[in-house]
Amino acid sequence: MSGFPVPQNDSWDLLKKECAGCYACELCRTRNNLVFGVGNEQADIMLIGEGPGEQEDLQGFPFVGPAGQLLDDMLEIIDLNRELVYIANIVKCRPPRNRDPLPEEAAACRGWLERQIALVDPQLIVCLGRIAAGCLIHSDFRITREHGRWFPYGGRKILATFHPSALLRDPSRRPEAFMDLREIRREYRALPQFIQSR
Repeated sequence: MSGFPVPQNDSWDLLKKECAGCYACELCRTRNNLVFGVGNEQADIMLIGEGPGEQEDLQGFPFVGPAGQLLDDMLEIIDLNRELVYIANIVKCRPPRNRDPLPEEAAACRGWLERQIALVDPQLIVCLGRIAAGCLIHSDFRITREHGRWFPYGGRKILATFHPSALLRDPSRRPEAFMDLREIRREYRALPQFIQSR
């Protein structure tokens, strides 16, 4: 965990209001919409991507373009959907021309993400792609070598898999991503609350 301060009486309304007024980096100047996050605010699984693309910036929601459709398909494979997970990004504003977020931009947004994690309080976190994994797991994370492995994260478990956009560009990675999805499903089904709900 990063050690970013989380207000004692934090709430979704407070966080969304404060985040919408953020001008901590230059990305706020070129965005159309803040892309805060979406999904079940008490989810056991939280998915974290890198940043909004063009469609996300226009609509204000994460993963709504072609990568979002593939993400929905990936979730369906393991009997999940957007009502059962919470989805956010490392940065809440679109980097110009869909470039990778700069380290200083990710750092400026990190406090918002930590507060989202604290409010959702997920048991499992899934990083979608190397950027998210590099920010949350360790800085020199190699997605091709370390995907599909669980790491400890502040009393939770965190795993990285390939970003849906990467799978659209390179379908040869899909079998590896499928194995990661099976591992996520296995861990999810081992959660006490899942077992009790059956």
